[in-house]
Amino acid sequence: MRKVVIIGSGGAGKSTLARKLSAIAGLELYHLDRLFWQPGWTSISKEELGEKVKAIVATENWIIDGNYSGTMDLRMEAADTIIYLDLPTIVCLWGIMKRWLMYRNRMRPDMTEGCSEKIDLEFFNWVLTFKRRNRKNILARLKKYAEGRNIVVLRNRSQVNRFIDKLDSSFNGSAI
Repeated sequence: MRKVVIIGSGGAGKSTLARKLSAIAGLELYHLDRLFWQPGWTSISKEELGEKVKAIVATENWIIDGNYSGTMDLRMEAADTIIYLDLPTIVCLWGIMKRWLMYRNRMRPDMTEGCSEKIDLEFFNWVLTFKRRNRKNILARLKKYAEGRNIVVLRNRSQVNRFIDKLDSSFNGSAI
């Protein structure tokens, strides 16, 4: 495990999982939200994000968490491990509410300075409809990129925790 992509709905726990895996495996961690958003919730262009992602995937090891479909194929093609957090919508909605309560009026660790935690109707609706709009496409991409890659689909918090525990207990100081 040297090049890891983590995808899933907002509130699924992508960034938390990414931080834990980075600590276990010693891999450089990149949050797509931090790359895409500038202070005041101003976005960079999709082309600029694509260039940043190209530079990252060209490096020797990394974990990239986030969706951003415009760079998903680029990341999946370069990855040796793809983790899809396919958690129930209600769990993801609870995740964004919990995150908002924890970080409201502050910046969370995986965000750009100057982007205080917020929930607006657009984001809530994006999480609410994520599975219905994206799951079929994500599963097709996982199938497309399955050969030669470790594909991990985790469907609940218990599976996520067991996955982390298993990696943590089996890690021996070299790349997993």
